[in-house]
Amino acid sequence: MSGHSKWANIKNQKGAADAKRGQLFTKLTREIILAVREHGGNPEANPRLRLCIQKARDNNMPIDNIERAIKKAEGTLEGVNYDEFVLEGYGSGGAAILVDILSDNRNRTVQEVRSVFTRAGGGLGEVGSVNWQFEQKGIIGIEVTGGMDADDVSLMAIDAGAEDVKSDAEYIEIYTSLEDMEKIRKSLEDNGIAVKSAEMAKVAQNTIELDEATALSVLKLIDKLDNLDDVRNVWCNVDFSDEVMGKYEG
Repeated sequence: MSGHSKWANIKNQKGAADAKRGQLFTKLTREIILAVREHGGNPEANPRLRLCIQKARDNNMPIDNIERAIKKAEGTLEGVNYDEFVLEGYGSGGAAILVDILSDNRNRTVQEVRSVFTRAGGGLGEVGSVNWQFEQKGIIGIEVTGGMDADDVSLMAIDAGAEDVKSDAEYIEIYTSLEDMEKIRKSLEDNGIAVKSAEMAKVAQNTIELDEATALSVLKLIDKLDNLDDVRNVWCNVDFSDEVMGKYEG
């Protein structure tokens, strides 16, 4: 597996503490605000907002928080302006890393991200130095539970229009076009499959493998970047093994 959903799972477990949950809610609020300001506050007419709301609900964000974020974006409540941009860089072993940012202070955020890269032995790259290695996809994550047949779920997803499916004993990753993600998610849920997550992702067109020590170093870098308040997502082209994921989680 690419490790994308496994990494997301580790983040969710690490985020169980109240402080982490508060940080997650802050990031989700910013995403909702940006989606509303770009395309309006009606989820039926705004696919990006609809996805943000679903992601917030998947992470147990209270409905009051969601509604407050929408009102803030619509100008009903006082708010601030956020800038959305991407930073590109490299970690140990030549790992290519994309960092999605949503910030109210670009200069501050760039310095924070640069500092994390530098301390990890990596560095920021020029615009376009990394981005070309990734393509936008939808990723639907499903936890394999008792009685679930991963092969059956995979075939169901493919029949619904999925482009690719990767699975192991614990997790199923379903890759879709951005346009088909919602349709495929709904089809799975209508067939009784519980969807753990569904999000727009930047997927590496080709992955690399690293030795254990280097892979753990890259995971540590990703974790530190993820913990920055202004970072929405971190994408990497490393294929992390189950053993490396298990050691990092432990």
